[in-house]
Parts: sequence; C-alpha cells; structure tokens
Amino acid sequence: MSIKSEKILGRKRRRELSPRRSSKLLKTRNGISGSRMGKFSYMRLKGSQNLRLRLLLSTLSSTPILIDDIRADATWPGLRPHEVSLLRLLEKVSDDCVVEINETGTKLKYKPGIVMSGRHLVHDCGTSRSIGYFLEPLVVLGLFGKKPLSIRLKGITNDSKDPSVDTFRSTTLPILKQFGVPSEGLDLKIESRGVPPHGGGQVMLSVPIVDSLKAITWIDEGMVKRIRGITFSTRVSAQFENTMIHAARGIFNRSLPDVHIFTDHKAGEQAGKSPGYGISLYAETTSGCVISADTAVSYARGEDEGELEDEKKELSPPGDVGEEIASALLDEIEQGGVVDSTHQGLLFLLCALCPQDVSKVCVGKLAPYAIEVLRHIRDFLGVKFVIKPDPSTETVILKCVGCGLKNLSRKVS
Repeated sequence: MSIKSEKILGRKRRRELSPRRSSKLLKTRNGISGSRMGKFSYMRLKGSQNLRLRLLLSTLSSTPILIDDIRADATWPGLRPHEVSLLRLLEKVSDDCVVEINETGTKLKYKPGIVMSGRHLVHDCGTSRSIGYFLEPLVVLGLFGKKPLSIRLKGITNDSKDPSVDTFRSTTLPILKQFGVPSEGLDLKIESRGVPPHGGGQVMLSVPIVDSLKAITWIDEGMVKRIRGITFSTRVSAQFENTMIHAARGIFNRSLPDVHIFTDHKAGEQAGKSPGYGISLYAETTSGCVISADTAVSYARGEDEGELEDEKKELSPPGDVGEEIASALLDEIEQGGVVDSTHQGLLFLLCALCPQDVSKVCVGKLAPYAIEVLRHIRDFLGVKFVIKPDPSTETVILKCVGCGLKNLSRKVS
C-alpha cells in the first residue's frame, strides 16, 4: 500500500471515530461513557481510605484511577493483603483489566475492564479480612456482567469486623430484590465455616445478570413483626449456641413473642481451622424491610495486621455476646429507616445505578461510611442526592435521579 493510500485510510478512520460519530462507541459495555481508546485520563486519588468503594465505582463507571500515598507514612506501607486479593478478584471476573502496583505498594494504577463473570470460578480471600468484605462489590458487579456469576469464595465467613455471610444471605440479598433483581439465580450457600485467625470457610455465591435496576420509592419502614437469626459454633461446645440464644431471647421476649433463632454447629472439615462462635440476628417488618446485627468471637489475628489490633484478645462469654447483639439490633430498629446502618452505603449505590428516574429512600442517622459513599457517587457517577432530615421521626429522606446504568455486555440469547 502506498503512503498516500495509508494517509487517506488514516483520515477515514479518524472521521469514523470522531466524537459526533462515535457517541455509541464511546459508551462502555456497562453503559457509562468512558475514555477514548488509546488515551486514558486517570482520576487521581490519594490515600488508602475507601479503596474497595473506589475500585467498585471505577469498574462500574469505566473510569481508570491512579491512587498515590497508600499508607506511605505507616510502619508497614502500601496495600494490605486483602486489598491485593480484591484486585486479583476483579481481574478474575473482568476481561482486559489492568492493575499496576509499584514496588512499595504505595501507588496503584487501575484500568477497569469488561465484567465477564462466568461459572465455576474460585477465589481465596485470605485471612486478612472476611469474605463479607468481598461479597458486596462482587454482587453488584455480577449484576452487570456478560454472563451469570457463580463463584466459590474461601476464607473467613464470620468475624467481628465485616458483615457475616449469614447477614448477607438474610439481609443484603432481599435489598437487591427490591431493585428488581430476580430471585432465581441469586443465592449464597454456606458450605463450611471459618473464623479468625486461620479461616477455612467456603461459600458459593450465585448472581444473575440484569438489563438495568428498577427505581424505587422505599420510605415505609413498617413495624417489626418477627425476629429471626442463627448462631454458629466451630471447634467449641455446641452449648455455647444455646447460651447465646437464651440470652438474646431474654432481651426480645419483653416486647416481641415471635422470636426464633436457629443453631448451626459445625464439626470436622466444615468447622474450618479455628475455634469460634457467633450470632446473626435480623428483624422483619410489616413493609418488607430487614434490619440486621451480627458478630463473631474468636482468637485475634496475628499482630502483623496493624489495623486489626483492636480485636479482642480473650473470648467473650457467649451469654454476653447474645445480649450484646440483641441490644445492637434493637438500637438499629430504634434508629429507623428501611435498612440498618451497615447497608446504607449499598442502598445509596443501588439508587444511583437505577434508570434516569427518581428514587426515594428513608434511612436512620447517616453512618460515616454512607456519607463517603454519597461523595464518591457524586465524583464517579455524577449523581447527587437531595437530603432532607425528618425531625419528627429522626430519620433522613434521600432522593436522586439515577445515572441510567445499563448492562450492554449482557449476552443476547
């Protein structure tokens, strides 16, 4: 081919990819306009805070990010093992995802790819954080994948830092259904338990794909009609569970008779590698809301985990654990709102991802993490919430118009 012919073809290609003609091409497969091919404009961020949220929003919005000063002044600088594990998980469920980390781990460059999902995937979450840390971003990304997601996650199923797998199954999944996610194909199976410090638990997560979410008006919290829950114990006496149940019922029976708490004593391989016990409780209301609280008691992780030094060195008595979580659930109910404080961030994110229609939700006092979620949603998705406190009920009403995220990568059957 002559030089002149190459120039003519080059001009033709540039015209085809001009902004006017490529408005559709510039849309990513997830439905939000991204950077032009070959020229990636990175959003610059600093610090280690909210890394999981930043990676999730970066992937959903197809916005490459560059994060500097990740614990640069800490005794152990750089990314933590669970953060590296989350990046590996994102690589596993995505195609054409690029992750670059410098030698000290204090600088991260992340270019999101197309969420492919797929079946029979396996990921070891490690023991730095529990499986609950990975479930929330994974389930949201799975909804907008090319194929339904089926993945086995290994690690810690219950600890005192992250929401447990029991809470995810009883509370988080019903929240997704409020936004039009079908029940078929949405499931979490607990195959074995694992607690700190050595884990050993396994769960199987299944997530269906959707075209888009459904905008909602969800402001009626209703009245509590029943309380359900589950206790677990691994490599300790099963009597610990009965003690927790008796203590928790002692708190609830004063005001509500319909209380049922199941037991789940594990032995052998299903009990993981460390001794521990815990309880997960949730309240169901007349309007379909689910409010939850949970904890787990086990021996502390190693001292090398600097940010987890606040873990208790001695195991709390099971009776105290039961009373503590029952009281925590009553506190969550008293705050009001359609979700508990740990699920506020997820609720706001789902509202922001809805079609370009108004969503309206009611929550209790805004949690610090939920406020950070609102700020990051504004920065990544361009969605702003109207926040209106209700002094009479001490709740907060939030309204927004969604960004209109569509699953353009969904496989057409």
